[in-house]
Amino acid sequence: MDEDRFWWRPDAEQAASSRLGRLLRACGLAPTVAGYATLHARSIAEPETFWRLAVRELGLEWLTPFSRVLDEARGPAWADFFSGGKINAAHNAIDRWLGTRADAAAVIWFGDDGDERTWSLTDLARETERGARALAACGVGPGDRVALFLPMLPETAAALLAILRLGAIAVPCFSGYGAEAVASRLADAHAKVLITTDAFPRRGRLVQAKAIADAAAALAGCVEHILVVERAGAATQPPWNEARDRPWPRAADLAAAPVHPESPAPGKAGPAVACHPTAASDPALLMYTSGTTGRPKGVVATHGGFPLKIAVDMAWCFDVEVGDRLLWVTDLGWVMGPWQILGTLTLGATMVLLEGTPDYPGPDRLWEIVERARVTHLGLAPTVVRALREKGEAPVRAHDLTSLRVLGSTGEAWNPEPYRWFAEVVGGGRLPIVNYSGGTEIGGGILGCTMVHPLRACGFSAPILGIDADVLDDEGRSLRSAVGELVVRRPWPGMTRGFWQDPERYEETYWSRWPGLWVHGDFARHFDDGSWTIEGRSDDTIKLAGKRLGPAEVESLLTADPAVLEAAAIEVPHEVKGGALVCYVVLAARYAPDETLRARLIKRVEQGLGRAMKPAGLLFTRALPKTRNAKIMRRLIRAIHLERDGGAGGPRGDLSSLEDHSTLDAVRNAT
Repeated sequence: MDEDRFWWRPDAEQAASSRLGRLLRACGLAPTVAGYATLHARSIAEPETFWRLAVRELGLEWLTPFSRVLDEARGPAWADFFSGGKINAAHNAIDRWLGTRADAAAVIWFGDDGDERTWSLTDLARETERGARALAACGVGPGDRVALFLPMLPETAAALLAILRLGAIAVPCFSGYGAEAVASRLADAHAKVLITTDAFPRRGRLVQAKAIADAAAALAGCVEHILVVERAGAATQPPWNEARDRPWPRAADLAAAPVHPESPAPGKAGPAVACHPTAASDPALLMYTSGTTGRPKGVVATHGGFPLKIAVDMAWCFDVEVGDRLLWVTDLGWVMGPWQILGTLTLGATMVLLEGTPDYPGPDRLWEIVERARVTHLGLAPTVVRALREKGEAPVRAHDLTSLRVLGSTGEAWNPEPYRWFAEVVGGGRLPIVNYSGGTEIGGGILGCTMVHPLRACGFSAPILGIDADVLDDEGRSLRSAVGELVVRRPWPGMTRGFWQDPERYEETYWSRWPGLWVHGDFARHFDDGSWTIEGRSDDTIKLAGKRLGPAEVESLLTADPAVLEAAAIEVPHEVKGGALVCYVVLAARYAPDETLRARLIKRVEQGLGRAMKPAGLLFTRALPKTRNAKIMRRLIRAIHLERDGGAGGPRGDLSSLEDHSTLDAVRNAT
């Protein structure tokens, strides 16, 4: 497989029968690349028509119809979508499907300890109902913030939906955070309630979530109640504050709850909690992302735009149909967690949730789950693929993966070798890989792949419908086949409604460089054949010998060597040249660092990029610092490298998203 050529092409029947193909035909267009290009142009030029079409085709129900799709009276940064409309994300996830899918599986869950549960849509509706009543009893109402510090449990989905049902605002936190990271989000959001669990297993060891939650609540000073989901049970004795702490409604009590929107059963179940009719622009979630300053950014996702954007992407890029089963290896604290929950349910599909890691207790755990749950859509970050590739092909081939229709990926730029392994070993060369790039602030993707486009390895087919993407040079001119800034020229429904209580920072971050343009912070290429690639974060750019390149170009050359598992490329100051290239490399398990290997890897980069790009240094490290959604934190590597050389380092910014703080020592001790 050559990353510069199309390696997968849909046949005519596959393209025509896909959800996107059916949409194109409904619009009088052929299910082809040309047909998509025509519809994409319409989606940009005629947003009023396109977004009404999207709402209708995806079946989203409005509690009060909207009067206008787009109002830009405050400018594109503060565009208002679906003015006058009232909607509720939980209604579209559950209520509208109960008449036709009440007994269908909504959640299939696999625990780290081997436990398994399946909830029907009726089960999930009941649990959501009980959760909404428990939150209301804590004084939660529209606009209140409720934080979620939970692993991926069935109750996690119910808790998220219960919050949205009340018109409150969910604040997801990564399940692996320490107390200070959770506290910073609680305090910034001024969360009234925190939902956590007693403890949960990860790689066979209990994470004491309740103790962490207690410490975070004490630091934040705003939490009035903590609701505790029982997960570990008798295996742990969490501390308990009788005045503050309450148990989350137990799954064993599901039968006592009514199933909305029907009339409630008599007795202790109490009245059903109706979905609060929220404005389309009302906040639904605050999702915190790391920043280059010391304070994380609270991204505001809305009740109308966020679920619609997810549904558009999931239906017309990933081809998710009613009844499909989607497993994405993620956490609620990454946008892909809410994306999976809300997207699958809104489209009438089933979420398959994985607690823990994909390679514990055995290297074939993920593939066993795919086989047992008959997963149709599997999504992995490239870093997960690299780790699973290290386990070899045997764990994959030991299981029947024929249920899979689509593979997905997001989170970071690909390197060719892991991509090839994912396509050929996992997908058997027959499955498309829907590469997907956007972010929390986007509410989904900017670039994606579809069932009507040929696929370029490591790349993207096109901007997603409704997204007016471009690549610009430093002077703001459109580029082709060269690295430039990825921008979006027009607003879209899924975009964040600013940063929580920090509108100036939002405008400065995304709208200040070129008037009226969203500057995403990624380097990209748009090729003459229509395909795209992402080249890494633009603040990670490397400038050598008058040439600008993304770190992915260097890292892909290194990871193509069988000895290299992962790599990070950074630019450091140079007295003569102004800048020099330094690489940090993590070796595969069966290789040991030595000078011969170092020289070989340096030579590989030099041959691939030219003598002017020859690395000034290459260091071996046991691990690289990453965010919890698998992005390499190159700014930290650069800061530590400069400190190693006796310099002042550099700004490290927000470290709360760092997955493993021991990786900082790994970089310090690199050889």
